[in-house]
Amino acid sequence: MTAPVSVVIPVLNAADRIGPCLGALGEALFEGLIHEVILADGGSTDAIQDVADSIGALLVETSPGRGKQLAAGARQARGQWLLFVHADSVLGADWAQAVRDHIRTRPRHAGYFHLRFASTHWMAAPVAAWANLRSRLFGLPYGDQGLLIPRTLYDQTGGYPEIPLMEDVAIVRRLRGHLRMLPCEILTDAVRYETEGWFRRGGRNLLTLIRYFLGTPPEKLARGYSRSR
Repeated sequence: MTAPVSVVIPVLNAADRIGPCLGALGEALFEGLIHEVILADGGSTDAIQDVADSIGALLVETSPGRGKQLAAGARQARGQWLLFVHADSVLGADWAQAVRDHIRTRPRHAGYFHLRFASTHWMAAPVAAWANLRSRLFGLPYGDQGLLIPRTLYDQTGGYPEIPLMEDVAIVRRLRGHLRMLPCEILTDAVRYETEGWFRRGGRNLLTLIRYFLGTPPEKLARGYSRSR
């Protein structure tokens, strides 16, 4: 069987930190689960082209903005399934088997991973627990939990919108009823929480989500998000 999964990773000056993310894909590449790896670049000035060349990945260049980058990467993907992963996230050791099982048993559903932060801070576990609970109860996993989706479902629901913020929430709202948590962890960098403060960062994320649901345009949210960082 042809390798079914195209992995799409949005990048922006991530050459010096994307190694662990790519390293977690190695076994699945060797075993024939991954058809291709696509790095969707939003205007990097580092050595990301060299990184792409070294692993045989396709580098797709587009304007900055995670929604635009994800959409551009998806347009180039040829796999029957798309797996979107952030450059600062690392899939758990058993992710490939979890993906195989999902493809076999739920061929018309999307999936996401159980979040864990790469931090020893006491707030890391409760914040991750809330994210996982939010995902289960409300069908709202964020982009740092990854997204595995059949190509047909991606196209039917319109894919990632090319908006500057909340692209992950926008797509999963369209997938309501077609989302399942995969029995595997994804380890995500917590540097922004540790730099800004766990309460401040978490509160700002929640406020941004509420404002988005109340109809605030993503462009306005993105401007406020940038100013507060």
